[in-house]
Amino acid sequence: MILDEILKKTKSDLEKRKKDIPFDVLGRSLSANPFIPRDVITALKTEEKDKFKIIAEIKKASPSKGVIRDDFEPVNIAVEYEKGGANAFSVLTEPHYFKGNLEFIPQIRRYTKIPILRKDFIVDEYQILESLVYGADFILLIAKALSKNELKNLLEFAHRLGLEALVETHDKKDVKNAIFAGAKIFGINHRDLQTFKMNMSLSSDLIPLIPKDKIIVAESGLKDSEQLKQLHKIGVDAFLIGETFMRQDNVKKAVLKMKGLE
Repeated sequence: MILDEILKKTKSDLEKRKKDIPFDVLGRSLSANPFIPRDVITALKTEEKDKFKIIAEIKKASPSKGVIRDDFEPVNIAVEYEKGGANAFSVLTEPHYFKGNLEFIPQIRRYTKIPILRKDFIVDEYQILESLVYGADFILLIAKALSKNELKNLLEFAHRLGLEALVETHDKKDVKNAIFAGAKIFGINHRDLQTFKMNMSLSSDLIPLIPKDKIIVAESGLKDSEQLKQLHKIGVDAFLIGETFMRQDNVKKAVLKMKGLE
């Protein structure tokens, strides 16, 4: 299964990084860290003047589709996304299957103002500390990849560092674990991580299980503003959109169109 393969590779890479820069050395670098986490909750919470909050994704490739965008300039893409009204960025940092790089985050942060999500397969506190050092404002935690206690411990560690977390769920068990962990931001991924099959009714299935005061983010399979309108009606605050945008020549125009502004 592809998720298991990715997690195995992630853990192998992580051990190498820990040897190169031990946890305590990485932590000491925070004394000179110029990055203060931005306000993620406000950025993602739907409001009357901006109903469709967009997390615009920056990714070159995926395991199921291969290379999605040959002309891949992360900073330029981010700047155009922000001009189009994106409310946050999702930046892929997994190098093997998504062709990402942790260095993309500080590069993008230098030229933009909206919050940055580090989208990776996070299984260890080291990666969370790393995310803060490199300038991320929130991280992805995949409930399916963690036990409920691992999820809770990692989420609490992120909050102690001042980072928020998008806790990604795929079924009822994931939602229960996310509630147990204390998640504030619930992601509902319409794509099954093992089979890559899409279930666009998943949001309507899971939203009734999520406490009313949480932020809900719909992920995957989002292609037009009509979908966003329907999902917004049932309680979705924000929408994480990647491939649809990455395949457009003009990503600024694509965001404007998705938000119903063009």
